[in-house]
Amino acid sequence: MQLYKDQALRIHNSLTGKKDLFEPINEGHVGMYVCGPTVYSNVHLGNCRTFMSFDMIFRYFKHLGYKVRYVRNITDAGHLENDADEGEDKIAKKAKLEQIEPMEVVQRYTVDFHNTLQQFNLLPPSIEPTATGHIIEQIEIIKEILEKGLAYEVNGSVYFDVVKFNENHDYGKLSGRKLEDMITHTRELTAQDDKRNPQDFALWKKAEPQHIMRWPSPWGDGFPGWHLECTAMSTKYLGETFDIHGGGMDLKFPHHECEIAQAEASTGKSPVNYWMHANMLTLNGRKMSKSTDNNIYPAEIFSGDNNILSKPYTPSVVRFFMMQAHYTSILDLSDEALQASEKGYNRLMDALENVNNLKTGDTSDFDVTAWKQMCYDAMNDDFNTPILIAQLFEAVKHINLIKEDQETISKEDKTLLANTLNAFVYDVLGIENQSMTKDDSNALSGVMELLIDIRNEARANKDFATSDKIRDELVALGIQLKDGKDGTTFSLN
Repeated sequence: MQLYKDQALRIHNSLTGKKDLFEPINEGHVGMYVCGPTVYSNVHLGNCRTFMSFDMIFRYFKHLGYKVRYVRNITDAGHLENDADEGEDKIAKKAKLEQIEPMEVVQRYTVDFHNTLQQFNLLPPSIEPTATGHIIEQIEIIKEILEKGLAYEVNGSVYFDVVKFNENHDYGKLSGRKLEDMITHTRELTAQDDKRNPQDFALWKKAEPQHIMRWPSPWGDGFPGWHLECTAMSTKYLGETFDIHGGGMDLKFPHHECEIAQAEASTGKSPVNYWMHANMLTLNGRKMSKSTDNNIYPAEIFSGDNNILSKPYTPSVVRFFMMQAHYTSILDLSDEALQASEKGYNRLMDALENVNNLKTGDTSDFDVTAWKQMCYDAMNDDFNTPILIAQLFEAVKHINLIKEDQETISKEDKTLLANTLNAFVYDVLGIENQSMTKDDSNALSGVMELLIDIRNEARANKDFATSDKIRDELVALGIQLKDGKDGTTFSLN
């Protein structure tokens, strides 16, 4: 279904500073690039929030019927410690500390990244390219920029000439910064600096003898600048100009600003129509930081093995908590906030289970059609998930009233209500039903052991009618029995 034809979606565009009507370059298609992780440590919760926000955006585009190519990269080289052009490569430094190969570091933390996002029920991107897999493309872009006189080579390193670029372009237009102000507030270069201007940034860095990660290039052995990889991969898979580029708010400057400059210098075109930035996650009112011990990893939330929260929380509760704030807002994580989200999540899951069992009548007291459009209106207003969730709880209120025979609903409206709830909760927000508690799970296991024993006894007595009835009734309830040499086990379908 091409729902997008009936829904006018507006997106807050960091480039224009306002909500712009979304008009894709190619009708019915969306090209979206999101900056992925640098895989040198376990993915932290703030990163998860960013990727979860763009997963929700990806899901809504798909729900509207767009064909989406979602590209999210893996940075496995070139990202130096201070996000600039100095210091060690983050991955190489970790490899030295652990005395392993850099690609072992990459593999370990890429697996952790995927496992964590899978627990949060994120859909995989269409393409997940790596920086090291696109060295050739990055070298070719550097050649183009050099040919146009907007970069220069010094001692085996190549730098982008920001001052020269700014003569005919607007460096700083995404972040709202002026080059003149940046120059005024920057230290002067020393005689040892290779750069012509402090604002210039590396396209290619010469690898010193001790640098582990290195590749041959026309300028000698080295490695690409951090900003360059995203320009190379986004243009390769989405074209010289594409619809959406996303990432965390902290990437707006200098990373995304440099991406724009590189792309405009190499292709002469503005690379992206809509720039989107997700905001940060704080913990108990303060910035998350390992150094101050104000930090928590997803696995510590799921297990409860931490000194910050009073109990464990499921991935779905955490995801529901994050969807309750707009992606551009700062969100504060606390035990109280998660407890409140858990209660709301359980109410929502109960309503989703109850909606199919509602008795129907000839008329409806709840205008489901109007409510459905209000759900779309919320999402069409720059993916406003808090307003959407408020609308979902409006439906929960009516479901409970209908259940208590205080309101009525027609058969057609009941179907529409159930389908719309399922679409927005499961498909768009990406929330799973993980509401079963440990006590529920233990009770289910106990009941199943009893039923399996009764079935085994019936089979031993050749009472196959009873045995088959137990098996078939359980299948109808979504429980599959499996007979093996070690006995009978069950699984929930």
